[in-house]
Amino acid sequence: MAHMSHGAHAQPPTRGQRWSTFRQSPFWPATVLVLILAAAAGLFAGSYTYSMADPTPHSIPTAVVGSYEEDRGQAFLDGLEKALNASVRVRPYGSEAEAREAMQEQEVFAIFELRDDGRTAVLDLSSASGASVAQVLADTAPVVAEQTGVAVTVRDVNPLQDGDPRGLAIFYISLAAVIIGFVGAIQLSVHARSLTPVERILFTAAYALLGGFAIAATVDWLLEALDLPFVESWLILALTMFASGMVFTMFNTLFGRWAMLPTWGLMVLLGNPSSGGAVSWPLLPSPLGTIGQWLPPGASVNAQHTAVYFQGHQHAFPFLVLGGWALLSCAVFWIWRHRHPGGREKRPAHAADS
Repeated sequence: MAHMSHGAHAQPPTRGQRWSTFRQSPFWPATVLVLILAAAAGLFAGSYTYSMADPTPHSIPTAVVGSYEEDRGQAFLDGLEKALNASVRVRPYGSEAEAREAMQEQEVFAIFELRDDGRTAVLDLSSASGASVAQVLADTAPVVAEQTGVAVTVRDVNPLQDGDPRGLAIFYISLAAVIIGFVGAIQLSVHARSLTPVERILFTAAYALLGGFAIAATVDWLLEALDLPFVESWLILALTMFASGMVFTMFNTLFGRWAMLPTWGLMVLLGNPSSGGAVSWPLLPSPLGTIGQWLPPGASVNAQHTAVYFQGHQHAFPFLVLGGWALLSCAVFWIWRHRHPGGREKRPAHAADS
Protein backbone atom coordinates (compact mmCIF):
# COMPACT_ATOMS: atom_id res chain seq x y z
CA MET A 1 0.00 0.00 0.00
CA ALA A 2 1.33 3.39 -0.95
CA HIS A 3 2.32 5.66 1.82
CA MET A 4 0.12 8.75 2.06
CA SER A 5 1.84 12.06 2.58
CA HIS A 6 1.21 14.11 5.65
CA GLY A 7 -0.32 16.82 3.46
CA ALA A 8 -3.19 14.53 2.59
CA HIS A 9 -4.23 14.50 6.22
CA ALA A 10 -3.74 18.24 6.74
CA GLN A 11 -6.92 19.89 7.91
CA PRO A 12 -7.96 23.25 6.45
CA PRO A 13 -7.40 26.06 8.92
CA THR A 14 -10.33 26.87 11.13
CA ARG A 15 -11.98 30.26 11.24
CA GLY A 16 -10.17 31.04 14.49
CA GLN A 17 -6.82 30.11 12.99
CA ARG A 18 -7.47 32.26 9.92
CA TRP A 19 -8.44 35.20 12.15
CA SER A 20 -5.32 34.72 14.28
CA THR A 21 -3.13 34.57 11.18
CA PHE A 22 -4.76 37.72 9.80
CA ARG A 23 -4.26 39.57 13.12
CA GLN A 24 -0.55 38.73 13.02
CA SER A 25 -0.11 39.76 9.40
CA PRO A 26 0.66 43.29 8.13
CA PHE A 27 -2.82 43.34 6.60
CA TRP A 28 -4.44 43.79 10.03
CA PRO A 29 -2.96 47.22 10.89
CA ALA A 30 -3.31 48.26 7.24
CA THR A 31 -7.03 47.40 7.31
CA VAL A 32 -7.51 49.25 10.60
CA LEU A 33 -5.76 52.29 9.13
CA VAL A 34 -8.01 52.23 6.06
CA LEU A 35 -11.08 52.37 8.29
CA ILE A 36 -9.59 55.00 10.59
CA LEU A 37 -8.53 57.23 7.70
CA ALA A 38 -11.97 57.00 6.11
CA ALA A 39 -13.61 57.97 9.40
CA ALA A 40 -11.06 60.74 9.94
CA ALA A 41 -11.81 62.19 6.50
CA GLY A 42 -15.50 62.42 7.31
CA LEU A 43 -14.88 63.83 10.77
CA PHE A 44 -12.40 66.37 9.43
CA ALA A 45 -14.85 67.67 6.83
CA GLY A 46 -17.71 67.56 9.31
CA SER A 47 -15.94 69.43 12.11
CA TYR A 48 -14.81 72.28 9.87
CA THR A 49 -18.15 72.52 8.07
CA TYR A 50 -20.08 72.51 11.36
CA SER A 51 -17.88 75.26 12.78
CA MET A 52 -17.21 77.50 9.80
CA ALA A 53 -19.59 76.96 6.89
CA ASP A 54 -22.51 78.95 8.33
CA PRO A 55 -21.25 81.24 11.12
CA THR A 56 -24.22 82.45 13.18
CA PRO A 57 -24.14 85.08 15.95
CA HIS A 58 -24.62 83.59 19.39
CA SER A 59 -23.38 86.20 21.84
CA ILE A 60 -21.71 89.42 20.73
CA PRO A 61 -20.64 91.65 23.65
CA THR A 62 -21.38 95.23 22.56
CA ALA A 63 -20.79 98.50 24.41
CA VAL A 64 -23.44 101.24 24.42
CA VAL A 65 -23.00 104.84 25.49
CA GLY A 66 -25.10 107.98 25.26
CA SER A 67 -28.89 108.05 24.80
CA TYR A 68 -29.41 104.32 24.70
CA GLU A 69 -32.24 104.53 27.25
CA GLU A 70 -34.32 106.92 25.11
CA ASP A 71 -37.25 105.41 23.22
CA ARG A 72 -35.72 105.62 19.76
CA GLY A 73 -32.34 104.42 20.96
CA GLN A 74 -33.97 101.50 22.75
CA ALA A 75 -36.01 100.67 19.65
CA PHE A 76 -32.82 100.61 17.59
CA LEU A 77 -31.08 98.22 20.02
CA ASP A 78 -34.18 96.02 20.25
CA GLY A 79 -34.39 95.89 16.45
CA LEU A 80 -30.72 94.94 16.26
CA GLU A 81 -31.21 92.11 18.73
CA LYS A 82 -34.22 90.88 16.79
CA ALA A 83 -32.34 90.98 13.49
CA LEU A 84 -29.45 89.01 15.01
CA ASN A 85 -31.68 86.54 16.86
CA ALA A 86 -31.10 88.10 20.30
CA SER A 87 -27.37 87.57 20.03
CA VAL A 88 -26.21 91.09 21.03
CA ARG A 89 -25.20 91.32 24.68
CA VAL A 90 -25.37 95.01 25.58
CA ARG A 91 -22.97 96.47 28.14
CA PRO A 92 -23.59 100.11 29.13
CA TYR A 93 -20.56 102.35 29.75
CA GLY A 94 -20.46 105.81 31.27
CA SER A 95 -18.25 107.33 28.59
CA GLU A 96 -16.81 106.65 25.17
CA ALA A 97 -13.32 106.45 26.70
CA GLU A 98 -14.40 103.61 29.00
CA ALA A 99 -16.00 101.80 26.08
CA ARG A 100 -12.83 102.22 23.97
CA GLU A 101 -10.73 100.76 26.77
CA ALA A 102 -13.09 97.78 26.96
CA MET A 103 -12.65 97.31 23.22
CA GLN A 104 -8.86 97.33 23.58
CA GLU A 105 -9.16 94.73 26.34
CA GLN A 106 -11.29 92.68 23.90
CA GLU A 107 -14.23 92.70 26.28
CA VAL A 108 -16.56 94.11 23.60
CA PHE A 109 -16.56 93.82 19.80
CA ALA A 110 -18.26 97.12 18.96
CA ILE A 111 -19.46 100.41 20.45
CA PHE A 112 -22.89 101.93 19.80
CA GLU A 113 -23.01 105.59 20.70
CA LEU A 114 -26.58 106.90 20.64
CA ARG A 115 -26.84 110.68 20.19
CA ASP A 116 -29.56 113.33 19.91
CA ASP A 117 -32.00 111.45 22.14
CA GLY A 118 -31.45 108.32 20.09
CA ARG A 119 -32.09 109.89 16.67
CA THR A 120 -28.53 109.33 15.48
CA ALA A 121 -26.04 106.59 16.20
CA VAL A 122 -22.35 105.95 15.62
CA LEU A 123 -21.26 102.34 15.36
CA ASP A 124 -17.55 101.92 16.04
CA LEU A 125 -16.36 98.52 14.85
CA SER A 126 -13.10 96.70 15.50
CA SER A 127 -12.28 94.45 12.57
CA ALA A 128 -9.13 93.45 14.44
CA SER A 129 -11.32 92.00 17.21
CA GLY A 130 -13.05 89.74 14.71
CA ALA A 131 -13.51 90.47 11.03
CA SER A 132 -16.51 88.16 10.71
CA VAL A 133 -18.29 89.77 13.68
CA ALA A 134 -17.56 93.26 12.37
CA GLN A 135 -18.98 92.29 8.99
CA VAL A 136 -22.19 90.95 10.55
CA LEU A 137 -22.72 94.16 12.54
CA ALA A 138 -21.80 96.42 9.61
CA ASP A 139 -24.35 94.66 7.39
CA THR A 140 -27.15 94.57 9.97
CA ALA A 141 -26.97 97.97 11.69
CA PRO A 142 -27.85 100.16 8.66
CA VAL A 143 -30.87 97.99 7.85
CA VAL A 144 -32.19 98.22 11.42
CA ALA A 145 -31.43 101.95 11.54
CA GLU A 146 -33.57 102.55 8.45
CA GLN A 147 -36.42 100.54 9.96
CA THR A 148 -36.32 102.48 13.26
CA GLY A 149 -35.67 105.95 11.82
CA VAL A 150 -32.17 106.28 13.26
CA ALA A 151 -29.35 107.79 11.22
CA VAL A 152 -26.32 105.52 11.74
CA THR A 153 -22.67 106.08 10.87
CA VAL A 154 -20.40 103.02 10.72
CA ARG A 155 -16.67 103.39 11.40
CA ASP A 156 -13.86 100.86 11.70
CA VAL A 157 -11.72 102.26 14.50
CA ASN A 158 -9.36 99.28 14.74
CA PRO A 159 -8.86 97.89 11.22
CA LEU A 160 -6.90 94.88 10.10
CA GLN A 161 -3.47 95.29 8.56
CA ASP A 162 -3.29 95.85 4.80
CA GLY A 163 -1.54 92.53 4.21
CA ASP A 164 -4.25 90.65 6.11
CA PRO A 165 -7.58 92.10 4.86
CA ARG A 166 -9.64 89.11 6.03
CA GLY A 167 -7.89 88.55 9.33
CA LEU A 168 -6.85 84.98 8.51
CA ALA A 169 -3.06 85.29 8.60
CA ILE A 170 -2.88 84.75 12.37
CA PHE A 171 -4.98 81.61 12.02
CA TYR A 172 -2.67 80.30 9.29
CA ILE A 173 0.56 80.87 11.21
CA SER A 174 -0.93 79.33 14.35
CA LEU A 175 -2.17 76.37 12.30
CA ALA A 176 1.34 75.93 10.87
CA ALA A 177 2.83 75.92 14.37
CA VAL A 178 0.32 73.34 15.60
CA ILE A 179 0.66 70.97 12.63
CA ILE A 180 4.44 71.16 12.32
CA GLY A 181 4.68 70.89 16.10
CA PHE A 182 3.22 67.40 16.28
CA VAL A 183 4.53 66.31 12.87
CA GLY A 184 8.01 67.14 14.16
CA ALA A 185 7.44 64.92 17.19
CA ILE A 186 6.26 62.12 14.88
CA GLN A 187 9.43 62.44 12.83
CA LEU A 188 11.60 62.34 15.94
CA SER A 189 9.85 59.15 17.04
CA VAL A 190 10.49 57.57 13.61
CA HIS A 191 13.95 58.80 12.71
CA ALA A 192 15.48 59.44 16.14
CA ARG A 193 13.97 56.67 18.23
CA SER A 194 17.08 56.26 20.35
CA LEU A 195 16.85 59.71 21.91
CA THR A 196 16.63 59.61 25.69
CA PRO A 197 13.65 61.37 27.32
CA VAL A 198 15.70 64.48 28.17
CA GLU A 199 17.15 64.59 24.67
CA ARG A 200 13.69 64.20 23.13
CA ILE A 201 12.35 67.16 25.11
CA LEU A 202 15.39 69.28 24.24
CA PHE A 203 15.17 68.50 20.52
CA THR A 204 11.44 69.26 20.56
CA ALA A 205 12.25 72.64 22.10
CA ALA A 206 15.00 73.17 19.52
CA TYR A 207 12.81 72.63 16.45
CA ALA A 208 10.04 74.67 18.11
CA LEU A 209 12.34 77.67 18.56
CA LEU A 210 13.78 77.40 15.07
CA GLY A 211 10.41 76.66 13.47
CA GLY A 212 8.69 79.54 15.26
CA PHE A 213 11.41 81.87 14.01
CA ALA A 214 11.02 80.56 10.45
CA ILE A 215 7.23 81.11 10.48
CA ALA A 216 7.50 84.64 11.87
CA ALA A 217 10.33 85.60 9.52
CA THR A 218 8.49 84.26 6.46
CA VAL A 219 5.21 86.03 7.21
CA ASP A 220 6.74 89.31 8.39
CA TRP A 221 10.08 89.81 6.62
CA LEU A 222 9.63 87.78 3.43
CA LEU A 223 5.94 88.11 2.57
CA GLU A 224 5.25 91.30 4.59
CA ALA A 225 1.72 90.02 5.23
CA LEU A 226 1.79 91.00 8.90
CA ASP A 227 3.79 93.53 10.85
CA LEU A 228 4.57 91.37 13.87
CA PRO A 229 5.95 92.31 17.26
CA PHE A 230 8.66 89.91 16.23
CA VAL A 231 10.10 88.54 19.47
CA GLU A 232 6.70 88.13 21.14
CA SER A 233 5.14 86.50 18.07
CA TRP A 234 8.17 84.24 17.64
CA LEU A 235 7.99 83.02 21.24
CA ILE A 236 4.22 82.42 20.99
CA LEU A 237 4.76 80.30 17.88
CA ALA A 238 7.65 78.45 19.53
CA LEU A 239 5.58 77.71 22.65
CA THR A 240 2.72 76.52 20.43
CA MET A 241 5.01 74.18 18.48
CA PHE A 242 6.58 72.83 21.67
CA ALA A 243 3.20 72.22 23.34
CA SER A 244 1.87 70.52 20.19
CA GLY A 245 4.98 68.32 19.87
CA MET A 246 4.86 67.29 23.51
CA VAL A 247 1.13 66.50 23.28
CA PHE A 248 1.93 63.93 20.60
CA THR A 249 4.86 62.63 22.68
CA MET A 250 2.52 62.24 25.66
CA PHE A 251 -0.03 60.31 23.61
CA ASN A 252 2.77 58.23 22.07
CA THR A 253 3.77 57.26 25.58
CA LEU A 254 0.21 56.34 26.54
CA PHE A 255 -1.07 54.77 23.29
CA GLY A 256 2.00 53.77 21.32
CA ARG A 257 1.57 53.58 17.55
CA TRP A 258 -2.02 54.86 17.74
CA ALA A 259 -0.96 58.19 19.27
CA MET A 260 -1.90 60.06 16.11
CA LEU A 261 -5.59 59.43 16.76
CA PRO A 262 -5.97 61.45 19.99
CA THR A 263 -3.45 64.04 18.76
CA TRP A 264 -5.36 64.62 15.52
CA GLY A 265 -8.68 64.64 17.35
CA LEU A 266 -7.58 67.14 19.98
CA MET A 267 -5.52 69.47 17.83
CA VAL A 268 -7.10 69.33 14.38
CA LEU A 269 -10.68 68.06 14.61
CA LEU A 270 -11.53 69.99 17.79
CA GLY A 271 -8.81 72.56 18.42
CA ASN A 272 -8.38 74.32 15.08
CA PRO A 273 -12.07 74.84 14.14
CA SER A 274 -12.79 76.18 17.66
CA SER A 275 -9.71 78.41 17.86
CA GLY A 276 -11.54 81.57 16.76
CA GLY A 277 -8.95 82.19 14.07
CA ALA A 278 -11.04 81.61 10.95
CA VAL A 279 -14.42 82.41 12.54
CA SER A 280 -14.64 84.62 15.63
CA TRP A 281 -15.81 82.84 18.75
CA PRO A 282 -19.18 84.70 19.01
CA LEU A 283 -20.11 83.15 15.64
CA LEU A 284 -19.05 79.62 16.55
CA PRO A 285 -21.47 77.04 17.95
CA SER A 286 -21.59 77.89 21.66
CA PRO A 287 -19.74 74.85 23.10
CA LEU A 288 -16.87 75.24 20.63
CA GLY A 289 -16.40 78.90 21.47
CA THR A 290 -15.84 77.94 25.11
CA ILE A 291 -13.81 74.76 24.63
CA GLY A 292 -11.52 76.30 22.01
CA GLN A 293 -10.02 78.81 24.42
CA TRP A 294 -8.69 75.96 26.59
CA LEU A 295 -6.91 74.11 23.79
CA PRO A 296 -3.47 74.92 22.33
CA PRO A 297 -4.70 76.14 18.90
CA GLY A 298 -7.19 78.57 20.46
CA ALA A 299 -4.70 79.78 23.05
CA SER A 300 -2.13 80.37 20.33
CA VAL A 301 -4.57 82.37 18.19
CA ASN A 302 -5.67 84.43 21.19
CA ALA A 303 -2.14 85.27 22.29
CA GLN A 304 -0.97 86.06 18.75
CA HIS A 305 -4.05 88.12 17.97
CA THR A 306 -3.55 90.29 21.03
CA ALA A 307 0.18 90.64 20.38
CA VAL A 308 -0.41 91.89 16.82
CA TYR A 309 -3.50 94.07 17.18
CA PHE A 310 -3.81 94.98 20.87
CA GLN A 311 -0.26 95.66 22.00
CA GLY A 312 -0.06 96.60 25.65
CA HIS A 313 -3.23 94.64 26.46
CA GLN A 314 -1.85 91.10 26.46
CA HIS A 315 -3.55 88.57 28.75
CA ALA A 316 -1.93 85.83 30.80
CA PHE A 317 -4.66 83.25 30.14
CA PRO A 318 -3.55 81.97 26.69
CA PHE A 319 0.04 81.60 27.92
CA LEU A 320 -1.18 79.66 30.95
CA VAL A 321 -3.13 77.35 28.63
CA LEU A 322 -0.15 76.74 26.33
CA GLY A 323 2.23 76.36 29.26
CA GLY A 324 -0.22 74.08 31.05
CA TRP A 325 -0.50 71.71 28.09
CA ALA A 326 3.28 71.69 27.65
CA LEU A 327 3.86 71.02 31.35
CA LEU A 328 1.18 68.31 31.53
CA SER A 329 2.55 66.58 28.44
CA CYS A 330 6.14 66.70 29.70
CA ALA A 331 5.07 65.39 33.12
CA VAL A 332 3.09 62.46 31.67
CA PHE A 333 5.94 61.62 29.29
CA TRP A 334 8.51 61.76 32.07
CA ILE A 335 6.52 59.72 34.59
CA TRP A 336 5.75 56.97 32.06
CA ARG A 337 8.87 57.39 29.92
CA HIS A 338 9.61 53.66 30.22
CA ARG A 339 6.50 53.05 28.08
CA HIS A 340 7.60 55.38 25.28
CA PRO A 341 8.58 53.39 22.15
CA GLY A 342 12.06 54.86 22.01
CA GLY A 343 15.18 55.60 24.01
CA ARG A 344 18.29 53.52 24.35
CA GLU A 345 19.87 51.34 26.94
CA LYS A 346 22.87 52.69 28.80
CA ARG A 347 26.00 50.63 28.27
CA PRO A 348 27.24 48.90 31.42
CA ALA A 349 30.42 50.35 32.87
CA HIS A 350 32.42 47.15 32.23
CA ALA A 351 31.27 47.11 28.60
CA ALA A 352 32.38 50.68 28.16
CA ASP A 353 35.83 49.85 29.58
CA SER A 354 36.41 46.80 27.40
